[in-house]
Amino acid sequence: MKTRMMALFAIGLLLLPTVVRGQSEQSAPAPLKVLLVAGGCCHDYATQTQLLKEGIEQRIHAEVTVVFNPSKGTDTRFEIYESDDWAEGYDVVLHDECSANVTERPYVDRILAAHRAGLPAVNLHCAMHSYRWGDFRQPVESGAENAGWYEMIGVQSTAHGPQSPIEVDFVDPDHPVTKGLSDWTTINEELYNNVRVFSGTQVLASGTQTQKPRPRDLKQNPDAQPTTAKAAVVWTNQYGPEKTRIISTTLGHNNETVGDDRYLDLVSRAVLWATGKLDPEGEPQSGYGK
Repeated sequence: MKTRMMALFAIGLLLLPTVVRGQSEQSAPAPLKVLLVAGGCCHDYATQTQLLKEGIEQRIHAEVTVVFNPSKGTDTRFEIYESDDWAEGYDVVLHDECSANVTERPYVDRILAAHRAGLPAVNLHCAMHSYRWGDFRQPVESGAENAGWYEMIGVQSTAHGPQSPIEVDFVDPDHPVTKGLSDWTTINEELYNNVRVFSGTQVLASGTQTQKPRPRDLKQNPDAQPTTAKAAVVWTNQYGPEKTRIISTTLGHNNETVGDDRYLDLVSRAVLWATGKLDPEGEPQSGYGK
C-alpha cells in the first residue's frame, strides 16, 4: 500500500508542471492582432516595416502582420483594401502608406468603413498625406466630399518643410500613452504642418523646428533667414458613431527615427491605448506588456 501511494505521489509530481503550464496558457491572453499596411512614395518601407514589426513585438504581446507594396508611387494601392471585410480578424491597423494620389471614393470609403465600425487605427507619418483630392491645401469643411480621411485622422496636413531636427514636447504628460515618456529631439526629420485640427482631437505632443531657407526662398530673397515652425506631432481622435480610438504621429520619415527606441516605445504604447489595453496610469493590462 505504501509503495503504491509513493508511486502515485511520484506521478503527481511529474504531472504538476504540465498542469501548471496548462493553467498558465489558459490564463494568458491571445496576442493583439496588428495589421501594418505600408508602401508608396518617398520612404524605405521595406526596412521600416521590419523595424516596426520587431520593435512592437519585442515590447508588447502582439503579432504584427505586414502588408507591404514595394511600389514607390503616390498612386500605390493595396489589394487587401479591395475587400469589404479587409479588417476581419485584426484588433488594430497601423496605416503607414504614402498614397496621396489614390482618390477613388469606393476604395477610401472601404478603409474608413472599418474604422467607423470600431476598428482602431495608429496612423504613421505619410498616412497623413494620403487619399487627398479636391482643394486639399485649404482647410476642408466637416462633411465635405474630400474630408473623410482627415476626419478619421483628426488633423489635416498638406505639406512639410525641409528636414532638420524636431524638438518633441509632450504637452499632455498625464495621458496614458505619454506617461513615462520624455521630451526628445529627433535627427533630421520632416515637420508636417497643421492646416486644420478637428474638434475632438487631443494633442499629446508638439514639435518645434528651425527651418533653413530653401534655395527658391533665397533666390527670391538672398537675405532670407531661418524660421521657426511648430505643429502637433502626436494626437488622438475619436472617430465615427463608435467613437473609435485613433492615434497618429507625423514623426517617422527616416529609418534612424523609426528604429529609435523612443519612437518604438511611443508606437507600441499607441497600439495598447488604441485597443484599450493601456490603463489610466499608463500600464499595460495584464498579459500585454513585456
